[in-house]
Amino acid sequence: MPSLFSRSEEYKLVIVMRSDLKMGKGKAAAQAAHAAVECALYSEKKDRKAFDEWHGSGQAKIVLKVNTLEELYFIKECAKSAGLHTSLITDAGRTQIEPGTVTCIGIGPAPASEIDRITGDLKMF
Repeated sequence: MPSLFSRSEEYKLVIVMRSDLKMGKGKAAAQAAHAAVECALYSEKKDRKAFDEWHGSGQAKIVLKVNTLEELYFIKECAKSAGLHTSLITDAGRTQIEPGTVTCIGIGPAPASEIDRITGDLKMF
């Protein structure tokens, strides 16, 4: 009999960053954090099962990259079409980049297999 604590599938949250912006490490980390928080808050209210699976298993967060804004929007549309939650992050423009610049998206949390269909070919940031 399987353990009550075994999970059938890993849940994760993926952040896809734009590498063309050449953000500093701290700036990129802050943008990724914005995406993770937005996705977590959304799922806690709107998709409690996904939130509980993800939160209860260590809150896996993976940061990947694309080269352009167009690629970022393509990934976003693919994720939305697959029924995955996305959170588009735009910068306030107080430090390194112009106000309103789209920096990254968060996807999930969701089953890893669902997110991997969209982001599986992307490289680590």
